Amino acid sequence: MLRIITQRAEALTELHRICDRTHDDQVVHKEATVREVLQAVKRQGNRAVLHYTEEYDQVQLKAEELRVSGSELDVAYQQVSKELLDAIRLACQQVESFHRQRVPKSWVHFGEDEVVLGKRYTPVDKAGLYIPGGRAAYPSTVIMNAIPARVAKVPRIVITTPPTADKTINPAVLVAAQEAGVQEIYRVGGAQAIAALAYGTETIPKVDVITGPGNIYVTLAKKLVYGTVGIDSLAGPSEVLIIADSGANSTHVAVDLLAQAEHDPMAAAILLTTDADLALQVVAEVKQQLINHPRKMLTEKAIAHYGLVVVVDSLKTAAELSNEFAPEHLELEVEDPWSLLEHIRHAGAIFLGNSTPEAVGDYLAGPNHTLPTSGSARYASPLGVETFMKHSSLIQYSEVALQKMAGAIDLLATAEGLFSHADSVRLRTHDEEP
Repeated sequence: MLRIITQRAEALTELHRICDRTHDDQVVHKEATVREVLQAVKRQGNRAVLHYTEEYDQVQLKAEELRVSGSELDVAYQQVSKELLDAIRLACQQVESFHRQRVPKSWVHFGEDEVVLGKRYTPVDKAGLYIPGGRAAYPSTVIMNAIPARVAKVPRIVITTPPTADKTINPAVLVAAQEAGVQEIYRVGGAQAIAALAYGTETIPKVDVITGPGNIYVTLAKKLVYGTVGIDSLAGPSEVLIIADSGANSTHVAVDLLAQAEHDPMAAAILLTTDADLALQVVAEVKQQLINHPRKMLTEKAIAHYGLVVVVDSLKTAAELSNEFAPEHLELEVEDPWSLLEHIRHAGAIFLGNSTPEAVGDYLAGPNHTLPTSGSARYASPLGVETFMKHSSLIQYSEVALQKMAGAIDLLATAEGLFSHADSVRLRTHDEEP
């Protein structure tokens, strides 16, 4: 059950332990397995993909069954309710509206002596989106990955997602993909899906960027293929950190902690509060709400291992501890969240006020829910349109400008021993031979 601690040093130790929860002794063994899968798919293509799908997912497929058919996409619409379809469409609208504001703009600057400098942004040619399956279906993850790629105007967007035992894909996932503008979907998951996207097979195209969360095997595969392709991030188990004062509602805080814990047995749910009474109330509420929880077993495991309540002496101390942890999701359930925000430096997504549960951001507020985890919010950012774009530098010098800079370029190139560099400028600015 949730533990309450009051000492700063102990709190820091626990926060570091939780942040490092994926660094276990089995990672080396798992990485060796992933390397084997990657090399097999690289050499054997579809044959290896089908082999590992049978071995790890217990699903026997033929090569022609890898791609989801048009008829399956059509049938999916008949299998979801009108209400769910409306919710998916609303989420698509909200997410698209937000991400359209974030499209990087190409620019040029015209300086003295006819010097032109700038940046030109262009999308990647092909993007591969990994949509996890297993414990649950995630149409929201489809939307959060596909919409930014579409807004970035990626010409070809493909999805891979693991099939169920009867070879099907959850209809809500298929509908979300189509509503987000993607109809190229492959029923394959795990490290073999990442390998197929990175190297290409007879059926699945090689892409330029791979995005989307997954289990440890998917994450390790993304890590190992980085450089062959771009990736969004190395996603770890999900986490929420809540900072609450005496005005917070203990029932709401408790359910927000459980909303994170129900994701995965390794999900982290942390409360930092200035109110010792609230801490006790939240612990009692979590226990009560767990009694009839539909996902009780895995949620209890997450709470037991990675749940934490810390009573702090001030909101400033809470902010300092939060910055040390750099949470994926940060909820500020305090009287004046905007003032506290000034002290927050590291967080993937920040939810301000008592009426903004993390679920709002998970589904349809607009900002992306694919966020940095395991402390990487110290240097990384949420998935966005920029993930699917790259920029080229633009440089144009006139003869006058090159003449003015020739001396400095000559000195720098010569100092580095790169004599042809120096000559490439000298030949353009002097009549004599080098």
